[in-house]
Amino acid sequence: NPTELVAMLIAEGTDFLDGIENVFEKVKGSCSMMILTEQGLIIARDKLGRTPIIIGKKEGAYAAAFETCAFSNLGYEIDYYVGPGEVLLLKADWFEQLRKPNEKMQICAFLWVYYGYPPSFYEGINVDECRYRCGAALAKHDTLKADFVAGIPDSGVGHAMGYSNKTGIPFKRPYSKYTPTWPRSFMPQSQHMRDLVAKMKLLPNKSVIKDQSGIFLDDSIVRGTQMKDKVKDLHEAGIKEIHMRVACPPLTYPCEYLNFSRSRSSLDLATYKAIKELEGHIDVDMAPYSDHTTEKYKAMVESIRKSLGLTTLRFQQLDDLVEAIGLPKERICTHCWDGSSYF
Repeated sequence: NPTELVAMLIAEGTDFLDGIENVFEKVKGSCSMMILTEQGLIIARDKLGRTPIIIGKKEGAYAAAFETCAFSNLGYEIDYYVGPGEVLLLKADWFEQLRKPNEKMQICAFLWVYYGYPPSFYEGINVDECRYRCGAALAKHDTLKADFVAGIPDSGVGHAMGYSNKTGIPFKRPYSKYTPTWPRSFMPQSQHMRDLVAKMKLLPNKSVIKDQSGIFLDDSIVRGTQMKDKVKDLHEAGIKEIHMRVACPPLTYPCEYLNFSRSRSSLDLATYKAIKELEGHIDVDMAPYSDHTTEKYKAMVESIRKSLGLTTLRFQQLDDLVEAIGLPKERICTHCWDGSSYF
């Protein structure tokens, strides 16, 4: 249990702050902490800031949250973005700094691409505005003609709006989402349950789909199994062409810090399946497969396209994604796309 492990590491310290330093020293992955004490709430953002913590303020009260959208309906305004490795003591009407922030930051880029909530801000940058820019960046490399642009709900919608606005191709909704009782589809450990959740949440609209060519925007391709099912549903609904545009580069390195994909093994990744098909094994240098200018990259993307049954497939280029986010590359974690890390 990660919570118990972190609590034990904190308990090894002479006080809470010393214990938090112990966690920062010994935990390689991302570990942000909120600790309720007699003195107040201790807030500690992980040492490289891969996950955010934001302080909200209203009259007579302070609050801390991972998502700034938590503040809106409670009357709080964003007051302070906690820095990487920074530690605060939060009281009802004030807070003080217990540890200064580190200079280096590696905030997870997937906050903006996928799992951040659209109204939220991280480092002052809004999630949905970033997704509009991502979609527009994909559009600038395309000369496709299609009947409509659509986002795979929910996180693909902002990307699709950006693409549609850039190209002038109408935005439509070939899927409606039914969410009661169903969790985020990437969360269940069982592949069968992930596929079931993904299928039950999305209802295709044949009136929009039949005999049409569509450009679909999705946040990412992790395993590819859910997308394959969506493609099957679209063909059954009578679609003519499926052009898939992905808002981030191919995932060529498994996440070692947040495990957003919940993969038990890197072999689950669609990229690794394609590379194994091309090479016969996966003990290869991943650098050429992470560079969109190489023949190996193009062969990998083509293998993924064929396996998913798509008309065309294009991934976001990393420099375009970094530009869409709006932070310097060295302050963003892009490990899953290029293997870069401070570790």
